[in-house]
Amino acid sequence: MRLTPKIYWDLLAALAGLLYTLAFAPFDVPYLALIALALLFATWQHATPLQALYRGYLFGLTAFGLGVSWVYVSIHDFGAVDMLSSGLLTVFFVAFWAMFPALAAYLSVKISLIKPRLSAIIILPIVWVLIEYLRGYLILNGFPWLQVAYSQLETPLAGYIPVLGVYGTGFLAALSAILLLSLIQVKKHRGLMIALLLSVWLTGGWLKTINWTAAIGEPIRVSLIQGNVSQDQKWRPENLLITLNYYKSMTEAHWDSKVIVWPETAIPAYLAEVQDWYLLPLSQAAKEQDSDLIVSLPLRGEAAHERYNAVMTLGKDLATYKKIHLLPFGEYLPWQPVSGFILDSLGLSLGNFTPGAIDQALLKAGGYAFITSICYEDVFGSATVKNLIDAAYLVNVTNDGWFGHSIEPQQHLQMARMRALETGRYLLRTTNTGVTAIVSPDGQVIKQAPPFVATVLTGEIIPMAGITPYARIGDPMIIVLLALWLCVLIYHRFTLKK
Repeated sequence: MRLTPKIYWDLLAALAGLLYTLAFAPFDVPYLALIALALLFATWQHATPLQALYRGYLFGLTAFGLGVSWVYVSIHDFGAVDMLSSGLLTVFFVAFWAMFPALAAYLSVKISLIKPRLSAIIILPIVWVLIEYLRGYLILNGFPWLQVAYSQLETPLAGYIPVLGVYGTGFLAALSAILLLSLIQVKKHRGLMIALLLSVWLTGGWLKTINWTAAIGEPIRVSLIQGNVSQDQKWRPENLLITLNYYKSMTEAHWDSKVIVWPETAIPAYLAEVQDWYLLPLSQAAKEQDSDLIVSLPLRGEAAHERYNAVMTLGKDLATYKKIHLLPFGEYLPWQPVSGFILDSLGLSLGNFTPGAIDQALLKAGGYAFITSICYEDVFGSATVKNLIDAAYLVNVTNDGWFGHSIEPQQHLQMARMRALETGRYLLRTTNTGVTAIVSPDGQVIKQAPPFVATVLTGEIIPMAGITPYARIGDPMIIVLLALWLCVLIYHRFTLKK
């Protein structure tokens, strides 16, 4: 059977999806993201909107098929669901998110057809980023995995992150991709396109040299405890005392640190069950040692149905933070009652938590207030910059043990690094099995613990003050400006067609 030219373009779109995922952790070949997008955009040229939609979907299937393959590990290995059902749920998950690159393809071609002669150099990257925002923030509480900006932490485009955040930087990455493609295909205005491409990348390199924040105190010694407690043993009642004594002994060996952080739900019991006989004595000991302890555990609310995933500070300040941005299908069930029925039929038991209030006061440890995020919350830049002016550093507690030896923990760390760079703050990231790390304000990993090892990562951070441009404007302003720009382009094309 001979392959038609259309099939070649289809195969190229699928190949572009694989190359795209290789740009992200743990593969870390960032420039492949630009090449992949250039190839994908090429497959949309001279295509009908439906053909482009199909190719965008093929791209999404291969990109997410490789990039979020860890969903299967979570469902099968740790959810104890059979192979067939786990595979089907993973396929459904990938197929759902693949619709978003397909939508970007369809809209890009549809808009460009208003006046085919005019260049789509600006339209394609704007549409790409607007669909990334739709996927990453609005749908199902947001799923920002594999957004193009996260692949650019080691390139000159990283200089834009404290200025424009994920979506502004993503626009410039997609713009770079379409410019590279246009340089190959179009002779007209080539000098202008080269100048624009160089200016984007040289400006990014210059921006990387700017320090947007400044130190406001002496270095703080910190210890991050990576417990490496097995998921299948963690919540068994007979292991509660063993786990609590384990974390207590590791903590007592590091009272010389000003701040000690435990991973997400390190305490496998509700607050009321351990407060009097365990947490209060531990808090008193921390206070006597002139140290502050940051722990994580679930707690019940006043109403019977209220359960929170929380972080608590012990020592000089006793306070709690309740997780706001919950993980869909992990901490709450959207699409009820259908989702609940399906998961119950598979015997897959998931959490049912209540989101915390959005106006919670900042927690304090080591003498300074800090921004708290629990697991999945660290993938949302807009949540991290809230109240940033009052915070000296960031703390994220996570349990990526649900994903085993897959690529997810490295991807998650890559996304967390973006928060440090966006805010110009040090990040303390403590996980159960890895990747536990201390990240500098420029997004670089200073120290990192080996995965799947019980260990304590000790180092120093510096309290920082100041506000980055991104923290002032936030994601909504970037998205509104891009959307308005797109509307102007559409109006201009429509009037020209008339």
